[in-house]
Amino acid sequence: MVKIYEWTDSTFETGKELEIDKIFRASIEHNCSDVHLQVGSPPIFRIRGTLTPLKMPPITEEGMIKLCFPMLDQRNLDIFHRDGGADYAKVVEHKGEPWRFRINLLTQLGKVGMVARKIERSIPPFEKLCLPPLMEELCKFDQGMVLLAGVTGSGKSTTIGSMLNWINQNMNKHILTVEDPIEFVFTSDQCLINQRELGQDVCDFHVAMKHAVREDPDIILVGEMRDRDTFETAIHAAETGHLVFGTIHASSAPGTIPRIIDLFPADMHTAIRAAIGMSMKAIVGQKLLKTIVDLPPRVPIIEILLFNAMVRKLVEKGEDTKLHAAIRIGAEDGMQLFNDSLYDFIQREFISRAAAFEVSPNVEELKMRLKGIDVKGAAIL
Repeated sequence: MVKIYEWTDSTFETGKELEIDKIFRASIEHNCSDVHLQVGSPPIFRIRGTLTPLKMPPITEEGMIKLCFPMLDQRNLDIFHRDGGADYAKVVEHKGEPWRFRINLLTQLGKVGMVARKIERSIPPFEKLCLPPLMEELCKFDQGMVLLAGVTGSGKSTTIGSMLNWINQNMNKHILTVEDPIEFVFTSDQCLINQRELGQDVCDFHVAMKHAVREDPDIILVGEMRDRDTFETAIHAAETGHLVFGTIHASSAPGTIPRIIDLFPADMHTAIRAAIGMSMKAIVGQKLLKTIVDLPPRVPIIEILLFNAMVRKLVEKGEDTKLHAAIRIGAEDGMQLFNDSLYDFIQREFISRAAAFEVSPNVEELKMRLKGIDVKGAAIL
């Protein structure tokens, strides 16, 4: 258990510093990735992937309101009361340095709760994140769309941040981001960078994208593909000569296609498949897995689907079930499945076999690989 400070009613004091800032600073000290606040429980930190309750009394309903509501401006307070939740960013000073937190304030069982993701101050390069070398090539497209797919907490935002930072250090481009909220704050190097946060800098996503076409961007980060309108706007930007990066909640790279298609009515599926086939350059699926070494504490398990002629044809024809085999066939071009990534990290002694088997989409295939049985030639379209 980690102890921060004793919790009493007298700890709520007015002043420049918010009481919740103490919790955020403690999360920085303990190298925590996420902070969870729930009525009836003490604050909980996620440290190296493990949820760790703090040694302090449970938070009361009144205490939760006093902790969380002072962070909200009027706009986010209105959104919270209207929608039952609000997303925003907060900056906390710690030892003279600013740290950003991406916060979701929510209600559950009629009570206020909060989840905050700590944003690392520096954007790690591909090598430090243990990303495959092909990620660099995905930064070099002139136009089209590159999506990062994964569940919440899978490291998608960090990977995209690393990709944009590589572009910033190696290319001369105008990067425009539209985020809700902004996570990584970039410092211009070789690129011109403009970052717009919904609510703070522009009223909504659609207005931001309407403005974007008049702002001469080479690269647009559209954040999360949450709905039909967002994807339609992003794919239009890709079709009109921009390189678009985005994230989407999907369990795998091949599984992203039906996830996108489901956003649209049946009579639009053929047209959307054609648009995806024409504009999509790559989909990267990602999971995070705890390691058995001190550094890095977690590694990204990566799946890469490149849109070559075969993949485009399968997507356009609606043959999504064959995309797994297409990745196998495209291994020489850098495509890979989750099992390929798991096998690599096991061989490098970064992760345990037991942990790999827990997240593997095909445990038997992975076990065969580890026994030296080649399964790559088994994929036939």
